[in-house]
Amino acid sequence: MTGELKDDETEEEFLHSFIRKQGNIYKPNNKDMENESLNEKAMEDVHTKEIDLVNRDPKHINDDVVKVDFEDIIAEPAGTYSFDGVWKASFTTFTVTKYWCYRLLTALVGIPLALIWGIFFAILSFVHIWAVVPCVKSYLIETHCISRVYSIFVHTFCDPLFEAMGKCFSNIQLRTIKEV
Repeated sequence: MTGELKDDETEEEFLHSFIRKQGNIYKPNNKDMENESLNEKAMEDVHTKEIDLVNRDPKHINDDVVKVDFEDIIAEPAGTYSFDGVWKASFTTFTVTKYWCYRLLTALVGIPLALIWGIFFAILSFVHIWAVVPCVKSYLIETHCISRVYSIFVHTFCDPLFEAMGKCFSNIQLRTIKEV
């Protein structure tokens, strides 16, 4: 682009192409805006990412907490075995009951609890971002000012006092004599 109006261009097309190539008031330093839409589409939104339906604990936060199987709860020591059919029926009953009770509880209580936990962590994030961090920063700024004043006070009054006391007491000598 040379900055001149071509014969087959209107003034409006010329200005539009110039603004498009050179950036605009919202992105003045972005001279190559044609790839912008591709970059924006490539960015992944946290709220629309796909969830993994196979591995539902990718960070392994419940590895040692809730892995409860039939063998972890009910075990028959050697010599005191029940009938094989009873053992198989007990295993099936335990496993199916645990499976369906968990599914029923998550269906009834899981979504309301997810809503409650979402609200809780939103409030926690809000308080941390808008209250805790500014208060801590304010406190650190104020204590820095106070520490400077305290440091000046110590160097002005206490240092000479303790230096003088140290010089006075430096000439004192103690001797211990043991009398027999």
